[in-house]
Amino acid sequence: MKKTVLVTGGCGFIGVNFVRLLLEDHTDWQVINLDKLTYAGNLQSLKSIEDNSRYTFVRGDICDQELVTSLFTKYQIDTVVHFAAESHVDRSITGPAEFIQTNIVGTFTLLEVAKKQWLQENKSSTGCRFLHVSTDEVYGSLGEEGYFTEKTSYDPRSPYSASKSSSDHLVRAYFHTYGLPILITNCSNNYGPYQFPEKLIPLVLNNALQGKELPVYGDGGNVRDWLYVRDHCEAIARVVEQGTVGQSYNIGGHNEKRNLEVVELLCDMLDEKVGLLKSGEPRRSLITFVKDRLGHDRRYAIDAGKIAEELGWTPKFTFETGMDKTVEWYLENRPWMESVMDGSYTQYYETMYGK
Repeated sequence: MKKTVLVTGGCGFIGVNFVRLLLEDHTDWQVINLDKLTYAGNLQSLKSIEDNSRYTFVRGDICDQELVTSLFTKYQIDTVVHFAAESHVDRSITGPAEFIQTNIVGTFTLLEVAKKQWLQENKSSTGCRFLHVSTDEVYGSLGEEGYFTEKTSYDPRSPYSASKSSSDHLVRAYFHTYGLPILITNCSNNYGPYQFPEKLIPLVLNNALQGKELPVYGDGGNVRDWLYVRDHCEAIARVVEQGTVGQSYNIGGHNEKRNLEVVELLCDMLDEKVGLLKSGEPRRSLITFVKDRLGHDRRYAIDAGKIAEELGWTPKFTFETGMDKTVEWYLENRPWMESVMDGSYTQYYETMYGK
């Protein structure tokens, strides 16, 4: 089915991978990428596809209602996949205001425009879909056992997860109140190509390659379920096409790992692929335990049974196969990482759009 998809935050980590997936595997879909190009938005990550006739990039803010309305009108948007969000927990602790503005006000703006365009002006939303991409962090922290399901009560613990919880509730309210055709996905920790190196895996990769310390919060025992980004993007596309309007779907990788395990695996992979440190020591010697993050949830784990049963999606990658592809990609794309670390990646879009 032909679709015109507004992807918000399509220059961020998951957004980049999703845009690439659509252009590769969904050849009848037109993609409009709206991104503000904050520090985590990297236009260079999509340079190879910028001339694709089915792809259009627009620099702008999802809080700009006039701009969003013009995009809906000009391109006759029938599908929204909403990634745009401030997402780094540490940043939300030191500066929560941006998280409230983008994650809550921005989502509200998109919902208002979609409601007007699809329900008030067209009088019909048949075939339209508004998919809101969220996180498992809205559920809070688990004990040693159990899993988050779609029926788990929300219990956010950080400004980031609170802002995402708020936007989830807004999206769901627009379905129940106005009949807007929404879908919500809550995913576990993503990893893979094009991830901004403030997140654990690319940060550790970059530091380990340079022989720098590898900081691990607390005792390294915090548990996360890890989801390879390509698996996540395929799940999102499946939900857009086949999901039941008004429903939420948990997306997980079935890969629970302690943070320390993740760091140790990365060290071992790099030792094998590029050799030991210059000192002759293994990279595990770089691991340094640091003071734990405020409000650090101990364990997240996703029950992805609903999406498997209803839509037939299951992850293709194990943690080991996904990590191998991830490490290989970063080793083969060192200039991309270096341009992010030294800030030169911003020059690519500044020449076209200004600062």
